[in-house]
Amino acid sequence: MGDVYALLTAVCWSFAVILFDLSSNRLSPLQINIVKNSFGVIGFSITIFILSIPYPSFSNYDLIVLIISGIVGVGIADLFFLESLKKIGSSLSAVVGTIYAPSIFIIAYILFKETITLNTYFGSFLVLGGIIISTYNSPKTKKSSKLYKGIVYGALAQILTAISVLSVKPIMADNPILYVALIRFGIGLLSTIAFMIFRSGIVNLFITFKEGYRNLFLMGGSFFGTYLSVILWLAGYKYTLAGRAAIYNQLSTILISIMAVLFLKEEMTRKKKIGILLSFFGAIIVSVK
Repeated sequence: MGDVYALLTAVCWSFAVILFDLSSNRLSPLQINIVKNSFGVIGFSITIFILSIPYPSFSNYDLIVLIISGIVGVGIADLFFLESLKKIGSSLSAVVGTIYAPSIFIIAYILFKETITLNTYFGSFLVLGGIIISTYNSPKTKKSSKLYKGIVYGALAQILTAISVLSVKPIMADNPILYVALIRFGIGLLSTIAFMIFRSGIVNLFITFKEGYRNLFLMGGSFFGTYLSVILWLAGYKYTLAGRAAIYNQLSTILISIMAVLFLKEEMTRKKKIGILLSFFGAIIVSVK
């Protein structure tokens, strides 16, 4: 089931990105990040209450790892990603995002001695190649300093995300996923709120929540992108190999391209068609155990 969870993560995140794109431009990326993460924390808490899931017996070490994972993966990594997106745009960000899967491969091997089969490597090559072909546009007008900084921020975001999720993989083996998600996103949310208050003041925080929770597209994106996709994302890493989960997760880029054509009326170019086909066949190859 781990492969299915990882694939569903990509589907949910793809819906979320389209909804975020359809949402109002009145909020900055940082504000959107705070709203969607707060929605997730509320959603995780309500689900735990409704299902009466007992609090797990986290050790002190587990709690320290979860807190660090939340700060690094939800706080710092998200801010790096948003800064990268601002500097280099979505197309090049998608290309930089392909660093995520190799990072998972390497870190999973270092931490867990996890090995990847030959067909997974080959399928991964096709998936990542398809993403690059379908999303990359030459950054002709960007200054080199801005371009390099954006790439560095984007790469760091992917690496820190990989480290943060793999650091909690052993904890998820014996504990409910929802509590892992709640603590990580709760800590990450608090660190992001602290950053906003320090940078913009508490009044801007109140405006963020007031405007954010009135936006139906943002609420829909938060439901799919933070609540559902995070649960599925963590479940994927809990029940399958980290490398396989990472490749399925990265299919979200291709799904976003397809949904952008269907819902945002973007053009389906020949380059996009080739990239989608390559990634589709790559995912099939990865799925063969």
